[in-house]
Amino acid sequence: MVVLLVASYTTTVHAWWQQRSEIGALKAANRQAEQDIDDLHDEIDRWDDPAFIKQQARDRFGWVLPGEVGYRVVGIDGQLQGEVGRLEEPPAAADDPWYGKLWGSVEQAGNPPDPQEEARPDDVLENP
Repeated sequence: MVVLLVASYTTTVHAWWQQRSEIGALKAANRQAEQDIDDLHDEIDRWDDPAFIKQQARDRFGWVLPGEVGYRVVGIDGQLQGEVGRLEEPPAAADDPWYGKLWGSVEQAGNPPDPQEEARPDDVLENP
């Protein structure tokens, strides 16, 4: 009788213990997410400060204020030395609107590829 009681309580205690550990992990993940949100709010607040924006323009793009002289070190090979601020490429405009892409995928799903037309991996790598 004692063995039966121990066996029945063991599964219950194991489930309870596993749920407690999951709760602890979820609480830790929740605290981390709240900390990340606070950090992002702080960053948003920094972008409201004109001095921060000026500093970012100086660091990222190499801008200088009127009356200042900016210097760039050019190596023997003609390449700029050190960190060079560059503007990021603007995102490419989408050719089709999202619903056109969605409908195209629906049409493509009804037409399985022909096994004879499949590209070999060597062909794909040779022809960029």
